[in-house]
Amino acid sequence: MMKKGIKLIAAALMGIAAVGCSSVDKMAKLAENVKVTCEPEVLEAVAGNIDADITVTYPAKYFHPKAILEVTPVLVYDGGEAAMKPFVYQGEKVKDNYKTVSAAGQTVRERVHFDYVEGMEQATLELRGVVRYKSKAISLPAKKVADGTNTTYMLVDADGYFDYRKDNYQEIIKQTEEGQILYKINSSDVAGKELKNQSIKDFQAALDAIAADARRNITSTEVVAYASPDGGKSLNDKLSDKRSKSADKAWDKVMKGKNVADPELKSVGQDWEGFQSLVANSNLEDKDLILRVLSMYSDPAVRENEIKNMSEVYTSLKSTVLPELRRARFIANVEYQNYSSDELLALVDENIDVLDEEALLRAATLVRDNGKKISLYKKAIDKYGSDRAQFNLGVAYLAAGKIADAEKAFANVKETGADLDNIFGVIAMRKGNFEEAGRLFNKAGNDLAKANRGVVEILTGNYSAAAADLKDFQGCCYNKTLALILNDELDAAEAGIKCKDIRLNYLRAIIAARRGDAEGVAANLDKIKNVKDLAARAEKDIEFAQYR
Repeated sequence: MMKKGIKLIAAALMGIAAVGCSSVDKMAKLAENVKVTCEPEVLEAVAGNIDADITVTYPAKYFHPKAILEVTPVLVYDGGEAAMKPFVYQGEKVKDNYKTVSAAGQTVRERVHFDYVEGMEQATLELRGVVRYKSKAISLPAKKVADGTNTTYMLVDADGYFDYRKDNYQEIIKQTEEGQILYKINSSDVAGKELKNQSIKDFQAALDAIAADARRNITSTEVVAYASPDGGKSLNDKLSDKRSKSADKAWDKVMKGKNVADPELKSVGQDWEGFQSLVANSNLEDKDLILRVLSMYSDPAVRENEIKNMSEVYTSLKSTVLPELRRARFIANVEYQNYSSDELLALVDENIDVLDEEALLRAATLVRDNGKKISLYKKAIDKYGSDRAQFNLGVAYLAAGKIADAEKAFANVKETGADLDNIFGVIAMRKGNFEEAGRLFNKAGNDLAKANRGVVEILTGNYSAAAADLKDFQGCCYNKTLALILNDELDAAEAGIKCKDIRLNYLRAIIAARRGDAEGVAANLDKIKNVKDLAARAEKDIEFAQYR
């Protein structure tokens, strides 16, 4: 009997102990035995979102079978806190629709989400629990889950890549001046009157004008002799050679008293090119027929025979076209020195009306003040109706961050194309319309658009695609380096740093931090200590938390 009594007392004591261990009060006291892990351990913002997976393991005999537990994930940050809707769990004997946790112990997994706001770069994720049993509510000690938040992707330069449309301004303009002398059929003798014809007089006057013009300079001279395409190729080749020699002597007479270099002698032979040009610009009734023959046959003999077979046509050619091809041309190749950059800048202020469209477009690239740049583009639009200036006006506004003005300017651009599609993509990206931006960048399909698509992919968290799109970009390597860091390609990121941008020192510091290189972190952060925004960021950046 005594043994039975002892067993009953022991059983009762064990029951009391079990009830005690699973009481709601004990849930608070034993909360430290609840194991919580978070993936990632350091929170990260991706595309403006902070997401993490939390795993909670409740030990055996912890969860009271009649209790309800409310667990609220809270992100505490500099400036406030953000709380999610609580996760609610129930014991096995609760008749409700919450997730049930067994008294025998159980692991639950939950996804937490917060919208990033400024200040969350220094934050702590914690779980706050409240146990409810009947009318009783007991708060559990807050349990820290993770630190946060990594915002490295926000270092992206999201202004976008775009270019001005180019001007056609020539600093050196190639020009030619020329005159010519004519020969009689089958002759290489230069008639005296040819040295005084109007063409030669105009040529001599042009050379005198060049000599008096500081902006013009003769770079070379030529004498080019021809024969008309009648009489056979062999005969005409020889005749052309003789004419080049006689024309060379005539050149000396024409150039007497002028400081001009000796010409290069050229002999063309039959002048089919000149023949085609003269026929095309003539009033001959059958000129289309003649041009068709030239296009059908390349052999000079066949061409000549076919044209001679058109007797009436050939008669007209003999009197109007062929005599003009028995010639020698005197050519002076000239370089005109256009306004220099300094001269253009001076003329913008002193005499802007002398600048043509191309000069205005070039001058706009030289001025540093964006307001002045805008005024030059407006001048080119008003005076010349320049569509390139209209496009560049929009670019200037976009560069200044004036989106509405840029959109108005681009709406008046007549010539569409990939560069305009890319621009509209940049505008959409700046407005946060990433889907539309991506569509426009795909439509544009050029290198700038591909790089911009990479920026969109950074902003939307698709880091592998961003790294691929920016990999071969030939512009500034800043965003490419960032994309490679975000994609955990640290070696490639470091090796690809080629351009000069002080912000790259910050990215080098991040690379060093992720490698555990304390000296590299310190050295690179020292290089940006005078860059106010970067230095301030470094003070809070969780990338450098263990190096402070």
